[in-house]
This record gives sequence, C-alpha cells and structure tokens, in this order.
Amino acid sequence: MRAAPVDAYLAALPADQRTALSTLRTRLGELLPDHIECMSYAMPGLRQPGPKGKMVVGYAAFARHLGLYPHSGTVIPQIDCTPFKTSKSGVLFTPDRPLPDALLETIIRTRQAELAAGYGRKA
Repeated sequence: MRAAPVDAYLAALPADQRTALSTLRTRLGELLPDHIECMSYAMPGLRQPGPKGKMVVGYAAFARHLGLYPHSGTVIPQIDCTPFKTSKSGVLFTPDRPLPDALLETIIRTRQAELAAGYGRKA
C-alpha cells in the first residue's frame, strides 16, 4: 500500500532523485510485499506488519547522494558494499549509480535475519 506522506516526500525531490527513489521504493515493495510503508526519522521506509512492527529499512535524498538505511548499526558493516560509500548505518548511492539488486537483497535479508533473531528487543 502506498503511503501519501511518501508520495509527498518523493514529489518534492528533483527529477533524477525522484526517479531513482521511486524505483527503489518499487524494488523494496517487491522484497517486502507485506510490510507497511511509512515515514520514520523524516525518511520513507518499510516496517514489519503488525502494531509493533519494527523498521526494516529507510531511504532518503540529500544534496549530493541518496542513502539506504537498514535501521541498524550492525547490518552494513557485515556486508561488502564495494564500490559504494558506507557508514555504520547506511550505504550511499547516486541516481546514475543505483544499488544493484543483489546488494539490496543482501541488505534486506540481513536486516530481516537480525530482527528475527530478536535484535532491538528489551531483555
């Protein structure tokens, strides 16, 4: 289900960023078909279904790059994201160099495995 706040976020972007993130949005929807589209930390993303569903991934546009953020500081360091720049919390890309499908799927599956193992639950 498409969320109106995400539509508004994307509509406000320059055309190249809007196209790149709209494509990413579709790809994420295919990888996480039952998840809920929402805004979190002022960026579009998807969270697990249910009232206490945790955030799985978010994405955002900035002046010089786009970013994908799996809402965890431990996912990206586990994955070889070469040749993309990374931080502890995300991977950066540009409209003309989007994330490859295999890398995107690895990031999502790693985050889902982390959540399934109980990451973020209070003891």
